[in-house]
Amino acid sequence: MHPALDWQEDDLSSAPMVSPPPKQQRLARLPGELPMAVAAAIWRGDQLGGPVSAVLSSGFEALDAQLPGGGWPCHGVIEILASQSGMLEWRLLGPALRQVCAAGRAVVVVGPPKAPHLPGLRFEGIDERHLVWVRADTAAERLWSAEQLIKANACGALVVWLPQARAEQVRRLQVLAASCEGPVFLCRPSAAVRESSAAPLRLMARVGLDWELHLEIFKRKGPPLQDTLRLGSVPGGLRAILTPRLRFPSRLLPSDMSRETDHVVVSTPAPDRPHRAVH
Repeated sequence: MHPALDWQEDDLSSAPMVSPPPKQQRLARLPGELPMAVAAAIWRGDQLGGPVSAVLSSGFEALDAQLPGGGWPCHGVIEILASQSGMLEWRLLGPALRQVCAAGRAVVVVGPPKAPHLPGLRFEGIDERHLVWVRADTAAERLWSAEQLIKANACGALVVWLPQARAEQVRRLQVLAASCEGPVFLCRPSAAVRESSAAPLRLMARVGLDWELHLEIFKRKGPPLQDTLRLGSVPGGLRAILTPRLRFPSRLLPSDMSRETDHVVVSTPAPDRPHRAVH
């Protein structure tokens, strides 16, 4: 045999034998059980949804704990319903808007019912150099302005007042907001709670007695919140001058008004007697 062939045979005989890896055994699953990768990607309606995009902290720890992802979701519309429009929204959104201004991005407000009070916003840490106020009087102007700002991705946060928005208009804003990096806050009256909306997050906001904000989250990615959130929200200009008594006005009122009237005897008035005519 040729020497080269002898060398090849000897080399092959001295090489270690490598056996093919054993076939992985398929783990048996119970009937109806999904693969782990599929099960991890499924969101169940009775669970609080996880973050599907970036979020912006609301500045309220108790509220972040109830929001999917732990904050105001970006790339979407957030509906805030309130009966006192134009004032309550600033107290609720102030901590989040402060973060946007601190990052050097613009906060754009479209069609607020009242002119922004710059001294009050400074107390909330909102720098007027990063605040843009778009004056739009009609519903068509507000809607057009909001759409253009969302398309251009021109702001870190957008707050627009649309008291007469229709369902198809809200749906269009939600579709456009998917490409917007910042959150889009849509402020509407409390009567809109009975209307359908494409906004994935909707909440009702009211003012409490002890400088609180009462929030009801009735639509979110997860079950509706059964309890009312009570968030401490003293306006910035009053924090330094409120006395301990005025910090809790409810303590100045009677705890139970019925107790003060239980001992009062109430008698029915006597029927009016007919008057005799005098001639």
